[in-house]
Amino acid sequence: MTTPAAFRRRPAWAGRNYTMLTAAAVVTNLGSHGALIAAAFAVLEAGGDGGDVGLVAAARTLPLVLFLLIGGAVADRLPRHRVMVAANTLNCLSQAVFAVLVLTGEARLWQMMLLSALGGTGQAFFNPAAEGMLLSSVTAEQAGRAFALFRFASQGATMTGAAVGGALVAVIGPGWVLAVDAAAFAIAGAMRALLDVSHIPDREPGHGMLADLRDGWREFVGRPWLWAIVVQFSLVNAVIVAADAVYGPQVARDHLGGAGPWGLALALFGAGNAVGALLMTRWKPRRLLLVGVLCVFPFALPSAALAVPAPVAVLCVTMFVGGMSIEVFGVSWMTALHQEIPEEKLSRVSAYDWFGSVSMVPLAAALAGPAESAFGRPAALWGCAGLCVAATAAVLCIRDVRTLTRRSAEPVAVGGPGAEPGSADAEGAVGRLG
Repeated sequence: MTTPAAFRRRPAWAGRNYTMLTAAAVVTNLGSHGALIAAAFAVLEAGGDGGDVGLVAAARTLPLVLFLLIGGAVADRLPRHRVMVAANTLNCLSQAVFAVLVLTGEARLWQMMLLSALGGTGQAFFNPAAEGMLLSSVTAEQAGRAFALFRFASQGATMTGAAVGGALVAVIGPGWVLAVDAAAFAIAGAMRALLDVSHIPDREPGHGMLADLRDGWREFVGRPWLWAIVVQFSLVNAVIVAADAVYGPQVARDHLGGAGPWGLALALFGAGNAVGALLMTRWKPRRLLLVGVLCVFPFALPSAALAVPAPVAVLCVTMFVGGMSIEVFGVSWMTALHQEIPEEKLSRVSAYDWFGSVSMVPLAAALAGPAESAFGRPAALWGCAGLCVAATAAVLCIRDVRTLTRRSAEPVAVGGPGAEPGSADAEGAVGRLG
């Protein structure tokens, strides 16, 4: 059988699993980021307002918060790729039903909330499994480059998916974009089902799920840099979701020309992600977390631009800069986790990471509408920008954040020098930004 050209040109350290799952990440991101726009405009076209958009967003993130810890424990007990496939199947089915309801004009708010909740449940099990597989499937020497290339491919798909998705929502409506997302989950799940995991050793039976969670908690709280940055992103992710998922589509509708310009702005954020990831394939900052956290400050710029509201061109520039800088954080964060966390505890620690990072998102999404009514949309958006800056400044007070350094080419507990490189996907960008 002839080997595809893309597989022949892959780096020597990039094994078959890495290539297959990077391709799966591209497929899902192409569909998912158009679907984010489609879901918001489906609510608006059904007669909903900003509060309703927030409720649908909250319905997706609430089960994500509730089930993440269980998902992390499950992913450290069962084969991670099987957990990922099962989660993709649930996401495929929920998005397919969502698409049918929108296309037939029968979508009701409670139905959209329920289907979004099912999608969030799938993501709660997918994320820790995907992150654990990615972290455990690369060597210490190539970890930074592997994470950067993975994110470069993923964010390139994000950029394309957002741009094309926004245009398609404007031209053919949100229902068909949701249908494309369902198909993307089906394709990606099939690709992950074909992974070769024979090189991954069987896992030792644990002492029960609660014991596993307690063990993961001790790993989590024992590292000040870890829990401090997770607390930071509990606020940053919350206000960014409020800005991008609730206020952004409304600003686009009222001031920027609708779904098309908003999709372009999201695409420029994805372009910034891709450029940042490409930069990190070459740049290896010694003080991983200090450089990464400093690069979170520009993430407040898009919220400020929406608050003005700035012209589309200015908004696109702020989205590009924010996307590029946050990608520097993302690769630095993944490298730090790979370096510091034992392989057999990766998914559990990742689950606490995800749990903390998204714990405030449902509340922020649900309160975004009432906050807009109470203070006005511009004031709410300025508040989002201010909280992002304040949380980032506060985490720099933690000594370990300022001093943790890269251990170049040093064997670590993850994978080991003889491990075959593999990969994983996260439907949201690794590093809590999805």
